[in-house]
Amino acid sequence: QVQLVESGGGLVQAGGSLRLSCAVSGRTFSRYAMGWFRQAPGKEREFVAGISRSGRMTDYTDSVKGRFTISRDNARNTVHLQMNSLKPEDTAVYYCAAVDSILPERRSEYDYWGQGTQVTVSS
Repeated sequence: QVQLVESGGGLVQAGGSLRLSCAVSGRTFSRYAMGWFRQAPGKEREFVAGISRSGRMTDYTDSVKGRFTISRDNARNTVHLQMNSLKPEDTAVYYCAAVDSILPERRSEYDYWGQGTQVTVSS
């Protein structure tokens, strides 16, 4: 079993920054590609960013490219999402997820999920 715990969410003004973290425990962290997803009220959950097992390959949805950066520390079993230039439309619950794969996936077919952390961006 793998446990994922997100942290770092909060309330920020438009243009501000937040850094989300996801602590992973239970199995070998480095065997999993990792992803961040988000779900806004009344909307479906969407892929935000993903990172490969090694950390060498990343993927972003178009709306966050150039503003968000995903990274991982395999020694500390953590994955981060640095979010800059935040916009009100980034407001959502953000979820960390792990998939037993070399590369991240944009579909929500991940093996393990965290409980989510709320990000609210005020205008």
